[in-house]
Amino acid sequence: MAQDTERGDGTLYGTVKWFDPAKGFGFIVADGEETDILLHANVLRNFGQSSIADGAGISVAIQRTRKGVQATEIISIDPPEASDSSPLDDVEGLTLSDLQAMPLVPARIKWFDKIKGFGFANAFGDRADIFIHVEVLRRSGLADLLPGEAVALRVMDGERGRMAVMVSAWEAAQNKSDG
Repeated sequence: MAQDTERGDGTLYGTVKWFDPAKGFGFIVADGEETDILLHANVLRNFGQSSIADGAGISVAIQRTRKGVQATEIISIDPPEASDSSPLDDVEGLTLSDLQAMPLVPARIKWFDKIKGFGFANAFGDRADIFIHVEVLRRSGLADLLPGEAVALRVMDGERGRMAVMVSAWEAAQNKSDG
Protein backbone atom coordinates (compact mmCIF):
# COMPACT_ATOMS: atom_id res chain seq x y z
CA MET A 1 0.00 0.00 0.00
CA ALA A 2 1.45 3.39 -1.01
CA GLN A 3 2.13 6.06 1.58
CA ASP A 4 -0.46 8.82 1.35
CA THR A 5 1.57 11.49 3.18
CA GLU A 6 5.09 12.69 3.65
CA ARG A 7 6.38 12.63 7.23
CA GLY A 8 8.57 15.17 9.01
CA ASP A 9 7.34 18.33 7.31
CA GLY A 10 7.90 20.35 10.48
CA THR A 11 6.03 23.44 11.54
CA LEU A 12 5.09 26.71 9.96
CA TYR A 13 3.54 29.99 11.01
CA GLY A 14 0.58 31.49 9.17
CA THR A 15 -2.64 33.45 9.50
CA VAL A 16 -6.15 32.05 9.79
CA LYS A 17 -7.90 32.96 6.54
CA TRP A 18 -11.27 31.78 7.88
CA PHE A 19 -12.67 29.07 10.12
CA ASP A 20 -16.30 27.94 10.29
CA PRO A 21 -17.16 25.81 13.35
CA ALA A 22 -20.45 24.70 11.73
CA LYS A 23 -18.60 23.35 8.68
CA GLY A 24 -15.86 21.89 10.85
CA PHE A 25 -12.90 23.36 9.00
CA GLY A 26 -11.13 26.46 7.74
CA PHE A 27 -7.91 27.51 6.10
CA ILE A 28 -4.55 29.02 7.00
CA VAL A 29 -2.38 31.08 4.66
CA ALA A 30 1.40 31.07 5.06
CA ASP A 31 4.33 32.61 3.23
CA GLY A 32 6.10 30.09 1.05
CA GLU A 33 3.06 27.84 0.64
CA GLU A 34 1.42 27.83 -2.79
CA THR A 35 -1.97 26.72 -1.47
CA ASP A 36 -4.02 27.27 1.67
CA ILE A 37 -3.49 24.87 4.58
CA LEU A 38 -6.52 22.94 5.79
CA LEU A 39 -7.37 23.38 9.48
CA HIS A 40 -9.85 20.73 10.64
CA ALA A 41 -12.05 21.23 13.73
CA ASN A 42 -10.58 18.10 15.36
CA VAL A 43 -7.09 19.63 15.28
CA LEU A 44 -8.49 22.78 16.89
CA ARG A 45 -10.36 20.72 19.53
CA ASN A 46 -7.16 18.80 20.33
CA PHE A 47 -5.62 22.18 21.17
CA GLY A 48 -8.60 22.83 23.48
CA GLN A 49 -10.60 25.32 21.41
CA SER A 50 -13.84 25.08 19.45
CA SER A 51 -13.25 28.23 17.38
CA ILE A 52 -10.52 30.57 16.23
CA ALA A 53 -10.73 34.18 15.06
CA ASP A 54 -10.13 35.07 11.43
CA GLY A 55 -6.77 36.82 11.17
CA ALA A 56 -5.28 35.03 14.20
CA GLY A 57 -1.63 34.02 13.91
CA ILE A 58 -1.12 30.29 14.19
CA SER A 59 1.88 27.96 14.41
CA VAL A 60 1.08 24.42 13.24
CA ALA A 61 2.67 21.11 12.46
CA ILE A 62 1.73 20.10 8.92
CA GLN A 63 1.65 17.10 6.67
CA ARG A 64 1.48 16.98 2.90
CA THR A 65 -1.05 14.69 1.26
CA ARG A 66 -2.08 14.13 -2.33
CA LYS A 67 -5.01 16.46 -1.65
CA GLY A 68 -2.85 19.26 -0.26
CA VAL A 69 -1.29 20.50 2.97
CA GLN A 70 -3.11 20.13 6.27
CA ALA A 71 -2.45 21.09 9.87
CA THR A 72 -1.97 18.08 12.14
CA GLU A 73 -1.26 19.87 15.42
CA ILE A 74 -1.51 23.42 16.71
CA ILE A 75 1.62 24.64 18.48
CA SER A 76 0.42 28.16 19.39
CA ILE A 77 -2.19 30.80 18.54
CA ASP A 78 -1.71 34.57 18.60
CA PRO A 79 -4.75 36.87 18.68
CA PRO A 80 -5.39 38.92 15.52
CA GLU A 81 -3.91 42.40 15.28
CA ALA A 82 -5.95 44.85 17.35
CA SER A 83 -8.31 46.97 15.35
CA ASP A 84 -9.42 50.49 16.10
CA SER A 85 -13.07 49.46 15.88
CA SER A 86 -15.27 48.83 18.90
CA PRO A 87 -12.92 50.11 21.60
CA LEU A 88 -13.81 48.94 25.09
CA ASP A 89 -13.63 51.85 27.50
CA ASP A 90 -13.30 49.56 30.53
CA VAL A 91 -10.03 48.02 29.31
CA GLU A 92 -8.62 51.15 27.68
CA GLY A 93 -5.14 51.81 29.05
CA LEU A 94 -4.55 48.24 30.29
CA THR A 95 -1.44 46.65 28.81
CA LEU A 96 -1.10 43.00 27.86
CA SER A 97 1.08 42.43 30.93
CA ASP A 98 -1.64 44.07 33.11
CA LEU A 99 -4.18 41.64 31.69
CA GLN A 100 -1.91 38.60 32.03
CA ALA A 101 -1.23 39.49 35.67
CA MET A 102 -4.93 39.02 36.51
CA PRO A 103 -5.74 35.56 37.89
CA LEU A 104 -7.43 32.99 35.67
CA VAL A 105 -11.02 32.30 36.71
CA PRO A 106 -12.45 28.91 35.70
CA ALA A 107 -15.91 29.43 34.21
CA ARG A 108 -18.56 27.88 32.01
CA ILE A 109 -20.31 29.69 29.16
CA LYS A 110 -23.96 30.40 29.95
CA TRP A 111 -24.70 31.65 26.43
CA PHE A 112 -22.97 33.64 23.71
CA ASP A 113 -24.58 35.23 20.64
CA LYS A 114 -22.04 36.21 17.99
CA ILE A 115 -24.68 38.25 16.12
CA LYS A 116 -25.61 40.29 19.20
CA GLY A 117 -21.93 40.61 20.02
CA PHE A 118 -21.95 39.44 23.62
CA GLY A 119 -22.75 36.70 26.08
CA PHE A 120 -22.31 35.60 29.66
CA ALA A 121 -20.37 33.05 31.68
CA ASN A 122 -20.50 31.92 35.29
CA ALA A 123 -17.41 31.28 37.39
CA PHE A 124 -17.46 27.86 39.03
CA GLY A 125 -19.16 28.14 42.41
CA ASP A 126 -20.60 31.62 41.67
CA ARG A 127 -23.99 32.35 40.08
CA ALA A 128 -23.10 35.96 39.21
CA ASP A 129 -22.88 36.60 35.48
CA ILE A 130 -19.63 37.64 33.83
CA PHE A 131 -20.16 39.70 30.68
CA ILE A 132 -18.17 38.71 27.57
CA HIS A 133 -18.00 41.17 24.65
CA VAL A 134 -17.31 39.83 21.15
CA GLU A 135 -14.34 42.21 20.81
CA VAL A 136 -12.72 40.70 23.93
CA LEU A 137 -13.34 37.28 22.43
CA ARG A 138 -11.74 38.32 19.11
CA ARG A 139 -8.76 39.92 20.87
CA SER A 140 -8.33 36.63 22.73
CA GLY A 141 -8.04 34.78 19.41
CA LEU A 142 -11.47 33.13 19.53
CA ALA A 143 -14.47 33.55 17.23
CA ASP A 144 -17.38 31.95 19.11
CA LEU A 145 -18.31 30.21 22.35
CA LEU A 146 -20.74 27.37 22.97
CA PRO A 147 -23.13 27.00 25.93
CA GLY A 148 -21.53 24.80 28.58
CA GLU A 149 -18.01 25.30 27.21
CA ALA A 150 -15.31 25.42 29.90
CA VAL A 151 -13.15 28.54 29.70
CA ALA A 152 -10.56 30.41 31.71
CA LEU A 153 -11.33 34.12 32.08
CA ARG A 154 -9.41 37.11 33.30
CA VAL A 155 -12.10 39.26 34.93
CA MET A 156 -12.38 42.84 36.15
CA ASP A 157 -15.12 45.02 37.56
CA GLY A 158 -16.31 47.29 34.76
CA GLU A 159 -18.76 50.18 34.64
CA ARG A 160 -21.69 47.76 34.34
CA GLY A 161 -20.43 44.86 36.47
CA ARG A 162 -18.03 41.95 36.16
CA MET A 163 -16.62 41.52 32.67
CA ALA A 164 -14.10 39.29 30.97
CA VAL A 165 -11.02 41.06 29.63
CA MET A 166 -9.39 37.88 28.24
CA VAL A 167 -10.85 34.49 27.34
CA SER A 168 -8.96 31.22 26.92
CA ALA A 169 -10.22 27.75 26.20
CA TRP A 170 -9.84 25.86 29.48
CA GLU A 171 -7.53 23.19 28.02
CA ALA A 172 -5.28 25.81 26.40
CA ALA A 173 -5.03 27.75 29.67
CA GLN A 174 -4.19 24.53 31.54
CA ASN A 175 -1.48 23.67 28.99
CA LYS A 176 0.11 27.12 29.41
CA SER A 177 0.11 26.88 33.21
CA ASP A 178 1.56 23.34 33.12
CA GLY A 179 4.43 24.38 30.81
